[in-house]
Amino acid sequence: MDVAVADDGALFREGLQLLLSAAGHEVVGCVEDGDQLLELLGSTPVDVAIMDIRMPPGLDGGLDTAQRVRARHPDVGLLLLSQHAEAHYLYRLLEIGTERIGYRLKDQVAGVAVLADTLVRIAAGELVIEPALAVKLVDRPSPQARGPLADLTDRERAVLRLMAEGRSNAGIATELFLSVKSVEKHIAGIFTKLKLSMEPTAHHRRVLAVLAYLRSDRTAG
Repeated sequence: MDVAVADDGALFREGLQLLLSAAGHEVVGCVEDGDQLLELLGSTPVDVAIMDIRMPPGLDGGLDTAQRVRARHPDVGLLLLSQHAEAHYLYRLLEIGTERIGYRLKDQVAGVAVLADTLVRIAAGELVIEPALAVKLVDRPSPQARGPLADLTDRERAVLRLMAEGRSNAGIATELFLSVKSVEKHIAGIFTKLKLSMEPTAHHRRVLAVLAYLRSDRTAG
């Protein structure tokens, strides 16, 4: 696919360009900031734009740029990268969109396989979330000592982490070496215990429901 890269670090830009080329993607442009990226997209069609969350202009210029890109070029996939997994970045990103968008750590996309998988999922319309952040959200100590999260089995927690990453049922099944039917059964059990409404036909809404629950549990107490 055709990819644009925006990052104010020259070494990271060059390294990412090499990784993308090794994965078989065409890098149509590498720029230093959000304004240059918007200018590039105005004349060059791309499938996915990759950007650093903390690049110029501004402190979190990548998030502001992503919002501008989504408004002007709604069909372009967005991948935002940062040095650290921060929940507040994730929730800002969800305000920008919930389809064809992703948030990953820079050091986690430093391999061809991970980067290629992330881009394919975004191009397919998925919401992709950094696994380290999903683990942080699901496994952190809950303010409610015996809340619903504490009642989940180990397998259900593993499924919940992958749901929080934005994985589909088939993706979860592959990761955990389960059948899709088994995954569906675990998800039904999770949603019952967390008292969430099942929407089997709306994958991204289901992911959002999980993230909203984890966010509310994080701030409870």
